[in-house]
Order: sequence, then C-alpha cells, then structure tokens
Amino acid sequence: MLARNDGSSQITAALGPTNTGKTHLAVERMLARSSGMIGLPLRLLAREVYDRVVRAKGPAAAALITGEEKIVPPSARYFICTAEAMPVEKRVAFVAIDEVQLAADHERGHVFTDRLLRARGTEETMILGAGTMTRLIRELVPRADLEQRERFSQLSYEGPAKLTRLPRRSAVVAFSAEAVYAIAELLRRRRGGAAVVMGGLSARTRTAQGELYQSGGVVFLVGPVAIGMGLNMDIDHVAFAESRKFDGRRRRRLTAPELAQIAGRAGRFRSDGTFGETADCRPFEADIVEAIETHTFAPVERLRWRNPDLDESSLDALQYSLGKPSRHPALERVGEAMDERALGVLAADREIRERAASTDGVRRLWDACRLPDFRKATLDAHARLVKSIFLHLTGPGSRLPDDWLAGHLDRLDKTTGDVDALASRLAYVRTWAYAAHRADWTRDPDHWRGRTRQIEDALSDALHERLMQRFVDRRTSALMKSLRDERDLLAGVSREGEVTVEGHFVGRLDGLTFRPDAEGRELAARALKSAALKALRPEINRRLGALAKTDMTELTFTDEGKIVWNGKTVAQLIPGPGALKPAIKLIGGDLGAAEARSQAQATLEARVRSHIETVLAPLFKLRQAGQSDELTGPARGVAWRLHEAGGALIRTFIAEEVKALDQDERRALRQAGVRIGEHMVYVPELVKPAPARLNALLQSIAAGAPEIGWIPAPGLTSIPNDRNRSRGDYATVGFYPCGPRAVRFDMLERLADTLREARTKDTEPGFPLTADMTALLGCSVDDIRGVLTTLGYKRIQKGPDPEKAEGERWDRKKRRPQGRPRPQPKAKRTAAPPPADSPFAALAELNLTGTGERRSRPGRARKAKRS
Repeated sequence: MLARNDGSSQITAALGPTNTGKTHLAVERMLARSSGMIGLPLRLLAREVYDRVVRAKGPAAAALITGEEKIVPPSARYFICTAEAMPVEKRVAFVAIDEVQLAADHERGHVFTDRLLRARGTEETMILGAGTMTRLIRELVPRADLEQRERFSQLSYEGPAKLTRLPRRSAVVAFSAEAVYAIAELLRRRRGGAAVVMGGLSARTRTAQGELYQSGGVVFLVGPVAIGMGLNMDIDHVAFAESRKFDGRRRRRLTAPELAQIAGRAGRFRSDGTFGETADCRPFEADIVEAIETHTFAPVERLRWRNPDLDESSLDALQYSLGKPSRHPALERVGEAMDERALGVLAADREIRERAASTDGVRRLWDACRLPDFRKATLDAHARLVKSIFLHLTGPGSRLPDDWLAGHLDRLDKTTGDVDALASRLAYVRTWAYAAHRADWTRDPDHWRGRTRQIEDALSDALHERLMQRFVDRRTSALMKSLRDERDLLAGVSREGEVTVEGHFVGRLDGLTFRPDAEGRELAARALKSAALKALRPEINRRLGALAKTDMTELTFTDEGKIVWNGKTVAQLIPGPGALKPAIKLIGGDLGAAEARSQAQATLEARVRSHIETVLAPLFKLRQAGQSDELTGPARGVAWRLHEAGGALIRTFIAEEVKALDQDERRALRQAGVRIGEHMVYVPELVKPAPARLNALLQSIAAGAPEIGWIPAPGLTSIPNDRNRSRGDYATVGFYPCGPRAVRFDMLERLADTLREARTKDTEPGFPLTADMTALLGCSVDDIRGVLTTLGYKRIQKGPDPEKAEGERWDRKKRRPQGRPRPQPKAKRTAAPPPADSPFAALAELNLTGTGERRSRPGRARKAKRS
C-alpha cells in the first residue's frame, strides 16, 4: 500500500539524527508558504513551536490543536498540532510530520503511519525523522526526495557519573514522575536547583521551568522522554538515570535508537555534546555506545498500520473494516488500540447497539471511543465513561448536558489533597478538556474550553508544587548543614509521636521505631535520623521504661503474633524452647540504652509467660496432675499425651490407653479437667474462645507460621471444613473435621449423645434423622449426612424429600469407623528406658519387676477382689 496520489506537490524526506535542524527547517519552510500544518509528537513541543510561530506571524495567524487544547483564530493560516490531532482533511499549502520513526511504535505507531501515507500539502510536504526510516520511506513514498542530514556537532560518551558530580548544563532523564522529582530534589540540595519538564505539566508551568533553565537560574534539567522529542534547550550533557521504561505493556530496556534520540539533545547547533549514565543506571554496552556516537542503527523493518477507510454503515461493518490487514508486507496491523477495545466492549451492549443502529449513530460511537484514556483506567472503567458520553450525545439534546459537565468539573476544581489526588484530578480534567474541544459535543464549547483550561492550569501548578514539597529540600539541606557545623539542634517529640527538629517535621516515633519522613530516600533518612537523635534517645528510653512497668491489661496480641502496647506494635512472638514458651523480640528501640531494652524485654517475657499460664491454666493443670500422685498408671500417660498434644486427642488414637482405664482413673482424669467422649478426649475449658485463640497462636508460632485469622468466630458450633487445614490446626481451636464440616468438640459429643439416645428410644432399627441434629451443628441436611457418614454411620432408609431430613433413618456401619486404626499383632519389643527425671520413670518402676514380669495394678486387684 503506497501513499495516496499526491499530484504535483513536492515531497521531501529530511532524515538524520538529532541536532540536524530538521524541525527548524520545516517551520521555516512552512512560514514561507501561505498556509501550513505541522504534526509533532508531544503537546509540549507543539506549544513551543506555536509560541515561535506567534512571534513570527502574530497570534491571529497561528493555531494550536492538541487533544486537550485548541486555539484556532478565524484567520489562522498555520496549524501546529500533535500528530493525533492533525485535521488532515484541511487543505493547506505545506504539511510536515515530525519524528516519523514513531510509526513503528506499538501504541501510537498507526497514527504516524497514517500521516506518513495520507497527510499532504497542496504545494509541499516534509517528512522528518531518523535515518532508520530511509528504506521504508523510499518504498512507501517513492516520490519523496530523500535528504540525509548530518549532525551539526559531535556526540561522545562520557561514562557513568554520580548525580552530585554531573557537569553544569546537564539534563537527567528518568521515566517515572517519582524518579524525576526525586532526582530534581537531590540536585536542589546538592547543586543549587533543577528545572523539571514533564508532559503532565500545564503549558504555563512548563514555560516557566524552561525559562528558569535557559536563563541560568538553574543549571540542571530533569525530565522523561519529552527531553528527547525535540525540546530545544541548551544542553551540554545528557545523563540517563534509568535505561528501562514501562511502554504501556511491559517494563523494558530502551533500544539503541531510542537512547540516541534522547542523548542527541546534548550539544546544540555547533556545540559538541556528551552523554552517559548516573551511578544508579546500568552502564551501556560498547556496541550501543558506538551506535549512538556514529548514528548507525538497523533500519526500521515494519510500521504499525490501521485501515483508514472505515465502513460506518453499521457497527459490525465498522469493526470488520477496523480489523482489515494491510496488503503491504511492511505495514503490520496494529494490535487493538484502546479505542478499538472500548468499541469491542460497547458493541456487546444492547442499549449501545440500539443507539448505533444508523450510520450517524455509528459515527458518533466511534467518535466517542476515540476519547484518549488520560486516566490510565481499566478497560471497563474507560468503556463506562465512553458509554455515558455516547448516550448523552445520542440523547434528546445531542450534546453533553451543561449541568452534568459542570458537576464533573466542580468536583475537580480544588487544589487540596496529596500528589495522587491531584494527579487523578488532572487526568480527569484532561478528559473533559478533550470533550470541550469537540465542537459538536457541548452547547458552548468556548465556555467549557476556558473552564477546563483554568482548572488544568491550577491543578498542574498545584501538582508541581506538591511534588516539590513531597521530597526533602530546604529541610534536609538545613539539617545537614547544622550537623556538619556540629551545632546544637532544638528537637522534640510530641505526645502523638511527631518528631521535630528546628521546627521541621522530620518523622514519627511509632512505638519504639523511628520512621523518618523521607519516603525511602536513603540520604534524607540518614540526615533526619541523625538530626532527630537528640530527641529520640530520651523519649525511647522513657518508653522502654514505661514498657518495663506495664501489665497485660495494656498488651494485646495480633493474629500474626505481634505484641501491641498503647495501639503501637512493640514486639513479636517468635519460636522459643516449646510451644507454650515462646520467645520475644522487640521491634525497634535500637536507639535506646541497652539496659532499658533488656529490662523491657524481660518484663514482656514475664508478662506473656504469666498470661499464657493464666489463660491456658487447664493445660498446665493437666501437666501438674501428670507429675503428681493425683494420677496413676495409664491415666498419667493419657494426661501427658493430652498435654503434649495441646489438650485434645482423637479417641481412636489412644483407644488402648482409654480402654485400660479403670473407674478411679477415669474419675481422676475428670477431676483434672479431662472429658473422655465417644469421639474425642479433650479439655473442655480449652475449647472456650480465649484459650482456643491463644493456643492456636502459640502452636502456629512454634510451627514458624504465625497467622490465626482463619480461626472460627466465637459461638459457632461448626464451620465449613477447609481441606488445606490439618487436624492439628483444628484441634488447637477445639474443632474436629468431619467430612464437609469441622465440628466443635462439645457439639460433636452432644451429637453422639443425641444419636445414642435416639437409638435406645426407637423400636425400629437405627435412628431417625431430625432437624434438631442439623440445628445442633448449625448446618444443612446435606452437611449432616456427610458428618454422619464420616463418623461411621450409613443411611438405611431414604425419606420422601431428599432436601429434607424427615423420613430418613441411619444406623452405625458394620465395618470399623473411619479414622480408627486397625489393631496390629502384638510384638514383643524392648522400649528404651525413660529419662531418670521424667515422670514416666516412676510409672516404669510401678509396672516392671526386677525380673521383667508385669505387676498387677492396684485397680485390677480391686476388680478381682470385687468379682
């Protein structure tokens, strides 16, 4: 697909690296004609060229057309535009398209390709760009006269340098707003200041910043890719603080041509320039350096393209024509741009399809879909905004309602808030500025253009100021100077923890941790911490002293095992000698005295140990009973196993031990707080919410994964069974997993009692399934069936309604209940003797004779005597 028939007009392609005067030449050639139009890659560059044309021809002859700004006098003859906003249907004598190599860009490339192929002046057309476009221009625009231009000055590589050692008249390039302003602030502190040039600034702010740099008020310029797209400043050196950027899809390294485009800003006209990296940027490879210095790059092979001949007879026809591929192999169909993606979403909306049933409706819809996504919102959010605009444009008034538009702008017309809030408002204002500059979208375009311009300027200035204030500037400089002079500083800590030095807020004391107000900047953080040290040490020592005198009424545990004191985190529970003996690690307090830290830590350990022994007293009582004479024989073994397991065991796991208990031993265990149920052997007191939560926390800390946000809420008798949780997890909080539900121990035993009672009362086999059983566990009929099946029951009679319990009968399965281990043949084995200091040593003395024969237990002797 070649360029359209251009008649007898002259076409010139001026190609070459930066600083060859291409844009200057095009503007001069345009002003020599009766009328003209130039398409530029950036709004800031368009504004710069517009100001130049105004100076040369007067404001009445010049027009500025961008997505968000239109200044079009009735007598305008020269139109300075961004590439996307070029009115290509307008007939002018001269047309130029700048930075045409952007036709290969994944996001905007199809726009530049369209201008390359279709934008023509009646007398002359100029194509400006890099030399890498030579082959494709020769192929796609065969009538073009190619003019290779040489750079006016030499560009050479200087290597890496620290920001604080950059030469004067340097431009530092970074690709995020945060990085740009952090670098600018560091240069302000160390080198006297920096001007900032970014696409998000208003024209007034950008002009003021440019004049500040050009006049010598500051000697450094900081900005993103805007520096490399034709902004004309007297720059001697370009330093890359980053060589990677996010291109809208992924974070990637810049290509050699992209680096050269930016580096080429160094050395204006006949003055040589240099480029390099800052110390934080990965050094360039030797082949990339050579390519930039010699301006030798691989040619562009393919351009992004989209069919310009759209069929707007129907919505389906529009989508089909948008998706048509090019017949030329060098023109690659662009991946779906945001306007196409928004159209795809809205095309599935029935209300939209009804409104877009006519050609005019389709044209209106596509017009609305081309609204730029200044907000960088999600596709759905952007599509909703487009839909709202389209419905208004196709509604009764065929325009955006004044009150609706005013309501949106009124909410944005305020300069308060943080950086994120201002940036968000500015993005929204740019959206409404675009709408205001569509003459057929509003009833009074001039009014809305003025209103959006006023709000945008105010927000841009406020955003600029807020960003400059967000990073450390005069405060850090003043504090560091005072520290170097070894001057005494007036410092203090407020009741709310705010730390001030010499009247400057420098950070906050959060518990025992000082958090400098430095937003992660190491140099500023060190300066603030050093300056605040005088105030912090006595205050942290005071807090450590108060912590050493505290009690558990002022301490709480979080689900992650953190210890909170007066609403602030001061320590963390960590694994210790045992699950019931966690260790404690202070969080912060490093600036305090070592003795004060030790006392605070010792107090916390003592308070936590006492708290654990109080809340989990039944568990400790069980251990004491196992060590005393209260329990004998197998009862002592059951008590110790329960203690080691955290207070609960599945009965089948200790079935032999339980079976061996006589009545006196069972009574003794009951007095020690143990309940022997049909399914569980457990300590009921530990099932209560407070002990259960603490027990679960301690067990999770001992396992190295402190997190108990999953535990059941107080009052629940059963919960859905999470298969990712182990039986041990559930046991620590007093629950037992039974099929689809995990059931609280006491409720499980009550269910067992209910089933046993139902079997004895009923003359028929088994027992009926009742609603009382589901109410007992707080679950559905299906869930109670699953619970019963897991507990070893089977359904012997179905009811008339499978959704209800009525009519069903269940009975115990003949086979062994699930979870109960099969008995193994007894084999003689010699057990290792217990440690001498273990309570089991005494038990062994009772059970074994000197010849290895088993003694008769007192309980058995009494039983034999009774019989």
